[in-house]
Amino acid sequence: MLRRPATGGDTSSPYVAVGAHESWSARTPLPWRLALLTFAVVAFAVGAVTFLAYWSVSLSINARVDRELDRKANAVLENLVDPLYLINLEWEIQHFKEYSPGTRLAVSPPGWSFVRGDAIPLDGTFRETAEGVSTVVHAVGGERVLLKSDGVGGMVILAQDMSGAHEQIASLGAVLLVIALLGILLAVASGLVVATAGLKPLQRLQRAVDHIADTDELRPIAVYGNDTLAQLTRSFNAMLATLQESRRRQTELVADAGHELKTPLTSMRTNIELLMMLNREGAAGRITEQDHRDLERDVLAQMTEMSALIGDLVELAREDTPDTVWESVELGEAICSSLERVRRRRSDVDFEVTLLPWELSGEQFALNRAVVNLLDNAAKWSPPEGVVRVAMRQLADDRVELTVADSGPGIRPEDRERVFERFYRSPENRSQPGSGLGLAIVKQTLERHGGAIRVSESDDGGTRMIVELPGRRSAGDPGE
Repeated sequence: MLRRPATGGDTSSPYVAVGAHESWSARTPLPWRLALLTFAVVAFAVGAVTFLAYWSVSLSINARVDRELDRKANAVLENLVDPLYLINLEWEIQHFKEYSPGTRLAVSPPGWSFVRGDAIPLDGTFRETAEGVSTVVHAVGGERVLLKSDGVGGMVILAQDMSGAHEQIASLGAVLLVIALLGILLAVASGLVVATAGLKPLQRLQRAVDHIADTDELRPIAVYGNDTLAQLTRSFNAMLATLQESRRRQTELVADAGHELKTPLTSMRTNIELLMMLNREGAAGRITEQDHRDLERDVLAQMTEMSALIGDLVELAREDTPDTVWESVELGEAICSSLERVRRRRSDVDFEVTLLPWELSGEQFALNRAVVNLLDNAAKWSPPEGVVRVAMRQLADDRVELTVADSGPGIRPEDRERVFERFYRSPENRSQPGSGLGLAIVKQTLERHGGAIRVSESDDGGTRMIVELPGRRSAGDPGE
């Protein structure tokens, strides 16, 4: 997809590729992303467990060696206070090494200034205890060295060869590494299996959506289970139902509009063709001047009817788009300005008006149009010298009632709900002028502003339109 940037001082390429810089994760299929995410999580967990196992086993082996060296050192220290042990010190050292293979020994009895036994390198510092015993453990040249002294000057140095322990630790590390690699491979395979199995419902939903896009059939999608994906499918079905209803209404509007436009267009074409014939050479005098003027008036009236019908269709097709300007509307002022227009058309009808100062948030033009339609409808069906009664009554702090009652023939109870349908006109009123869209526009406008409308009978047998609207009482003068 290409998007053309705004013109001006930009010297870059005239087109920008949307999505050219998408991240790798956005380009990777969802199953692979889930598999890689599973792999990453499992690999981290396996690696952490492997490291902790290796580290804990190493510490455990070293701690076990240290405890064994400490036990042997304590035994030698106890023997250093025995004179017989000291007399046979060389033999005792050799005897100790025979029973402790891999361990070297050096001792310094109390009061001695030299060390007997093996030459063991020392490193580290002593740690004094409360009993006066000093101990230090360190590793030197592949050996674990322990030095321990008692409180009377005796000292023992033990060096344990750690090559065997290191081989055990290395073997353990190799085994753990193999286990970790196998676990990671198993995690990758499991991730692919889980992703494939888990995304099957989503793939089924995708196929259903693709079928709708390809065939334009807005049929509901089958719902399986009650999980999150099932809820998503239900929401999608609700969207399809709304779209289907919108399409149905659009189709009906086009069909009804075509039907309603056909009659005035045919009549107007016939009258225009007749006028054209009369204006040809030699056609003068075929009709009287009065008939000629009547034809012209008919054409103008039909054009006016066509213009009004098209305006009603446009108003009916309008939606409450985001760019619609909502402002504070004074309902009383809107009624007064509408009354002026209606009175000019029906000067033979009296209007009794009782208004309240009422303010609401809405679209000024649409509300004015709805009020004009209500008053026009009441004036049209009222006989000469009839009365149209307009009254406002506050129902609550945030609710007002507007009634428009006429002196006309009224609406039958079975037709009172249908009068708000598009293009509906009762059989006995189909010969009257009008498109049947006025009250449909009124109802749509009121509902868009949070209001409602219903029909009842007026006190003198005519029609009473009862409108409820939100808002609040204002301090201004309604004007009437």
